[in-house]
Amino acid sequence: MTDTFFEIIRPGINTTIQDRGRNHLYHMGITISGAMDQKIFKLSNALVNNDLNQGAIEFAYQGPLLKLKNGNINFSITGDVHFNIIRKNSKVEEGKVFENYLLEENEQIDVISTKNSVFGYLAVEGGFNIEKAWNSYSINTKAKVGPNNGEKFSLEQKIYIRYSEVKKFSKKKIDYQKVQIKNIRVIKGTNFNYFSEEAKNKFFSEVYSVSNLSDRMGMRLEGPTLENIVNTNIKSEGSAKGVIQVPANGQPIILLPDHGTIGGYPKIAVVISADLDSVAQLPPGSKIKFSEVELDEAENIFRTYESEIKQYINKIL
Repeated sequence: MTDTFFEIIRPGINTTIQDRGRNHLYHMGITISGAMDQKIFKLSNALVNNDLNQGAIEFAYQGPLLKLKNGNINFSITGDVHFNIIRKNSKVEEGKVFENYLLEENEQIDVISTKNSVFGYLAVEGGFNIEKAWNSYSINTKAKVGPNNGEKFSLEQKIYIRYSEVKKFSKKKIDYQKVQIKNIRVIKGTNFNYFSEEAKNKFFSEVYSVSNLSDRMGMRLEGPTLENIVNTNIKSEGSAKGVIQVPANGQPIILLPDHGTIGGYPKIAVVISADLDSVAQLPPGSKIKFSEVELDEAENIFRTYESEIKQYINKIL
């Protein structure tokens, strides 16, 4: 292990390590976890020559203030983020997202805040010197699974870095264009017919707001009440990221990466995979409308989504 590390001077609100997440463990009660915004997570790694699944620091709202010790690194930050680099001479350099930078010993990265979104990512070349849990670097703070004992990072902790120096630095950047989605696209859920015709019409025609009661497990929405005409509870069954459950109060909940693996609320719909990044970045108060697509259309949209990521990566290689 190298002795190069970030000293955490300010931990930020919710700072963890994330990657693509854990697969094939639902039967053990272990959920997928992973980066909330998979696209910009992957691009953060691409900018610093990493495997796209290398663990990166995920932060929300106010990010961390990190001081580099015992080495120099190549790093990038992605997202709608305001950050500064504090150089050795105390000069403050305004950072630009979707670019990489060389950071030298005793210099600092000050991730001040996200702007019109929730999550951002900080990747370093070579990744962090941490152990995987169930083949993933992702931290799930609710289940206490992952590196750092499954906890978010705290004041004065050290985050060790795998490479102690950058042998050859080359500047890279991405002309990233944020995707604007008018409506969140969904396919019908397994319990779609539990809801009245009026409820179905409301779901696809009226506006919902993102509530303050949202985290990495799920996003609670506020808006028109959805009437259940069959049963407000079902036998517990498997859940998945993007499922929209409706509890007895009729207010939808979108399940996010740290969701429970089973649930007993009826499922009215499922957010398509290509739109999950956009959903995760919606701050409280954001307005949501839903539109229905068929499964084959959702698959085509996802292929386009994956193609867009490849196009960004090809432009920086």
